[in-house]
Amino acid sequence: MKRTLGIGLAVVLLVGVVTAIVLGQGGEPARLQTVRGVIGSEKLAFFADQRVKDVFAKHGLVVETDPAGSRQIATATDLDSYDFAFPSSAPAAEKIQRDRKAARTYAPFSSPMVVATFDPIADLLTKAGVVKPGPGYQTFDVQAYLELAAKGTRWDQLPGNTSYPARKNLLVTTTDPRDSNSAAMYLAITSFVANGGVVSSADAEARVLPAVSKLFLDQGYTQSSTEGPFEDYLSAGMGKTPLVLAYEAQFVDRVVRGDSSIRPDMKLLYPAPTVLSKHTLVPLRPNGDRVGELLQGDAELGKLAATFGFRTSDPQHFATVVKEKNLTVPQTIVDVVEPPAHETLERMLEAIAKQY
Repeated sequence: MKRTLGIGLAVVLLVGVVTAIVLGQGGEPARLQTVRGVIGSEKLAFFADQRVKDVFAKHGLVVETDPAGSRQIATATDLDSYDFAFPSSAPAAEKIQRDRKAARTYAPFSSPMVVATFDPIADLLTKAGVVKPGPGYQTFDVQAYLELAAKGTRWDQLPGNTSYPARKNLLVTTTDPRDSNSAAMYLAITSFVANGGVVSSADAEARVLPAVSKLFLDQGYTQSSTEGPFEDYLSAGMGKTPLVLAYEAQFVDRVVRGDSSIRPDMKLLYPAPTVLSKHTLVPLRPNGDRVGELLQGDAELGKLAATFGFRTSDPQHFATVVKEKNLTVPQTIVDVVEPPAHETLERMLEAIAKQY
């Protein structure tokens, strides 16, 4: 009897040892594969979140990331030490895929470009014909805005303006087009409207550049990261930034987190047309493919991405998050245009940069 008990105890101990070796401390796999990626900085908080790390660990992966600008990832980053590249725009991913001869890409997240503003400013621009009602949200008529900007219209020149009689040009605040992906997306929107379609030729570039360049140059100093002007919008109010270009995800993320800097008079306007910032992963090695597949197909990761304000491949994740927070945003963005090809966009950005 004692011998039987001894054997049984030994078996239990052996199973415990094997389990500890397989699972490691905390029940996680002991031998996780490390996967390295370079990502657009907008996704840094997502990958740093412990819940996201835990999901990857369940699939045997530790995902380490370095942030960089999307244009920098496509043109200036040494990608040899990475398993995947994950810029925040489709044109940048297109160039990486072509240069690295990647077989496929993954686009698990997207975020439309929006104009963040305040109720008094939206009311003023409604009277000026720039802001128009939509189904539960308001749109920002880019054509009407370009016509005002082309005339050098100041805020204090708007008829009946008593709420914001500022003696400065009516301009959307953006980031620096020499550095930032969001500025490149703004150029994609405004050049499309100025050209009457996607810019795809040297003649079209030459035709639209004088008008779209002024939208950046007339702002004066601009910051290199999208977080900069958005933080000004949150902290300094409409006195400094009455209109700021942002990613929808930035605003939604703050609301989901219950950030007190989002006040009741703040609102989003959806440019008509707008572009989607398509966060597109380019696998450079097999483990990069695994990360892309999980981001695109794993429901847990999709739900977590939605809590950071991203629209995911399953639209229900985002819809659930905004419903819980009583956020009025369009379920589907209809008036969306494609940005120019990477080379065209880069040429226009470089032409604007030379004018600074």
